[in-house]
Amino acid sequence: MSKKDKNAPAEGEETEAKGGKKKLFIILAVVLLAGAGAAYFFLFASSGEAEAEAEPELVSSGTFLPLEPVAVNLAGGGYLKIGVALEITEEGAAAGDGHGGGGVDGTKASDLVISTFSQAQPADVVGAREALKEALQEKIIEAYTTDEDVKTVMGIYYTEYVTQ
Repeated sequence: MSKKDKNAPAEGEETEAKGGKKKLFIILAVVLLAGAGAAYFFLFASSGEAEAEAEPELVSSGTFLPLEPVAVNLAGGGYLKIGVALEITEEGAAAGDGHGGGGVDGTKASDLVISTFSQAQPADVVGAREALKEALQEKIIEAYTTDEDVKTVMGIYYTEYVTQ
């Protein structure tokens, strides 16, 4: 028989003690990272909500201003016949267009339609239809925004779109 110390830990017990310290450090690191993430969320994410609340959400008045369809000569040859309708906001319907006419005038939008699509290639008109629509919509919304940041138009819709 060999003489072993009864009070000495067995080999398995010694590794478990070292493993327990490693687990404790890993758990502590995870808790610290979670706390740092939560602090970042509460400190910096709330400022984004304040910015979102500063700009009021646009509400449609249910009024649409259809523009006369126009035929536009494309830059690479061919043409596009396009019709657009403007969706008017409640603020825009209440304020009018600011010229005393009592309604929204579509001449600015018609001019923007012609200038936007006359620079386009036929392949762009067919392949990038939605990208052109988004660019046109941004231009029209900007053109119909008053000096007091009242947006008269909130969106556009194609009513006619024919290429040749």
